[in-house]
Amino acid sequence: MPTRKLIASDYLQQIKRDQYESAIKSIFDKFTDYNITLVSHRVVHGGEHFKQSVIINDEVKKRIDEMSRFAPLHNPINLLGIEVAQKYLPDSIQVANFDTAFHQTMPPSSYLYALPYEYYEKYGIRKYGFHGISHRFVMKRAQLLMEMPTDKLRLISCHIGSGVSITAIRYGESLDTSMGMTPLAGLSMGTRSGNIDPGIIPYIEEIEQTDTSGAIDILNTKSGLLGVSGVSSDLRDVMAKAKEGDHRSQLALEMFTTRLHTYIGLYLARLNGVDGIIFTAGVGENNPEVRQMICTGLEFAGVILDPEANKNNKGEGFISSPYSPVKVMVIPTNEELIMATDAYQLYLNTPETMTI
Repeated sequence: MPTRKLIASDYLQQIKRDQYESAIKSIFDKFTDYNITLVSHRVVHGGEHFKQSVIINDEVKKRIDEMSRFAPLHNPINLLGIEVAQKYLPDSIQVANFDTAFHQTMPPSSYLYALPYEYYEKYGIRKYGFHGISHRFVMKRAQLLMEMPTDKLRLISCHIGSGVSITAIRYGESLDTSMGMTPLAGLSMGTRSGNIDPGIIPYIEEIEQTDTSGAIDILNTKSGLLGVSGVSSDLRDVMAKAKEGDHRSQLALEMFTTRLHTYIGLYLARLNGVDGIIFTAGVGENNPEVRQMICTGLEFAGVILDPEANKNNKGEGFISSPYSPVKVMVIPTNEELIMATDAYQLYLNTPETMTI
């Protein structure tokens, strides 16, 4: 039976690989008339190995594969995309952009867990953080909007989409972030639980008659907004049902926004005050009601929204009162621009400086 299961699993994985390769090839086929010099790849987990984007070689691919143990849903697919691109564009320079790289400036007090220290030394168990490409982009835009130099700026960046993370940025560097060793940690999300009592995991295993992998799958795919509301992982659907009086949807919305509000309060303390708060990604950019719910109660810290500016905002701009000591902004993220810029900068430099 185990052998049969393994064969079935391998067969399904091959189908997924073939479909993925076919999809990527169809994209490249549209650009056969172009001489593609650079291909930039978003890679979720780079561990401690990568503090910046790099040109991909065999050693880089090996490291990406090693980090699959921390991001099993992401890194294998990221690596597959790299290998397919190398197959169809063998003469192009392939660049890896890591979601974890921006957070490599966190101090040990931010990234270490209160576990036996040798678990970090031997096994790399620590907080890595994610959405770094997005947080880095909106940080740069906030600097321009606020007309303040990066080395003087304290920001809280709220990336709120299906995945959710908040980052405290001090003087252009990540000081702390909500996601952890994996993207499951931190805030509740569309289908992810976020932080829970770790003792819940063996209890889920017992009541669901599953193993650790099964319990983690529940936390990753059946929790968050979907799990609490029973309606959807899409916040728009949950809000619509909440307005109709659905109790579980109201509860899911309150839990979602309360945890965001709590993390902002935490990072206000860690930064010893803040100059600006950024909302970005699908929900952060497009949902004024959620932004209002998150910011309500932060007036004591100088966070004062302009209700009309918040409601009518389209695209990039301030949504705080002109008299608010803390500037609150909506900044649409553009991870692709960061990826393209990094790739071009690497292209301009000598190969020796591009890899680990």
